[in-house]
Amino acid sequence: MAGEGSNAEWMGSLPPALRSLPLSNLAIPGSHDSFSYWVDDKSPVGPDQATTIKRLAKISLVKKIMKKWAVTQNLTFKEQLEGGIRYFDLRVSSKPGEPGQEIYFIHGLFGIKVCDGLMEINTFLTHHSTEVIFLDFNHFYAMSNSHHVYLINRIQEVFGSKLCTKECVENVTLNYLWEKKQQVLIFYHHPLHEDYPFLWPGNKMPAPWANTTNVHKLLQFLETTLGERAKHETFHVSQAILTPRVRTIARHLLQGLKNTLVHRNLPTILGWVKTQKPGIMGVNIITSDFVELVDFAASVIALNDLLLEEGKSRG
Repeated sequence: MAGEGSNAEWMGSLPPALRSLPLSNLAIPGSHDSFSYWVDDKSPVGPDQATTIKRLAKISLVKKIMKKWAVTQNLTFKEQLEGGIRYFDLRVSSKPGEPGQEIYFIHGLFGIKVCDGLMEINTFLTHHSTEVIFLDFNHFYAMSNSHHVYLINRIQEVFGSKLCTKECVENVTLNYLWEKKQQVLIFYHHPLHEDYPFLWPGNKMPAPWANTTNVHKLLQFLETTLGERAKHETFHVSQAILTPRVRTIARHLLQGLKNTLVHRNLPTILGWVKTQKPGIMGVNIITSDFVELVDFAASVIALNDLLLEEGKSRG
């Protein structure tokens, strides 16, 4: 990523006028399937895969191919955070048949223990006290209630007083969080969120998904869903990502996601990003695959300057 590390404290560097705006009105870069860089092709196939794929995966070559398609981020957590990424899209699972309650990040194949990833994030936050992150736990596989309780307890142990308790979305500004010394908003797409004050419900973080390989359909979808965005009381994720179909994977088996869909279409997607504007009916969180391939985070962060210009023209 251009200017490695230069976005490590971008929130703390925002002008005072933007620190009092709700975070739902700022432009914030995020990554899709944020833990995929840890995927291990020697590990079992995850429960998020269809039965046919599970059968095929017994062949080691197929696992290597699956890894090519499952890995959507090349940067570690620390590197994504230093590059300015502040929203993480998380899918987690137990390992069926494994004793104990351990939970792992997942995308096709099993990744690292959730605990290890959270500790890496916490270390970054301890060193960068002005930065705020959104962790969106939106897919759970092979998890009983006791697995959920185990995971929630780990989240609480790792982040402690950095966790932001549920609050009216409009009240959550950088100034508000800095005063409380809170840096982590957890969105938990499971009914158990009701039992914990630091778990925000999933419906406060809508992330409409285009599910297409066609970049023009994707951009049309992003425009439409932004136009339908609720004016108040939620954040909003624009998923600027293209999703491979089974036939796309079959056609490009050994090339992998990065060499087909992503490389070809990133300039178009980045072009769309640069024409956006944050604010009440504008973009909020924008996620992308392979955040290191272009200066994605810097382009999203730069959109916040438009809010300053707007303020000046009003004044």
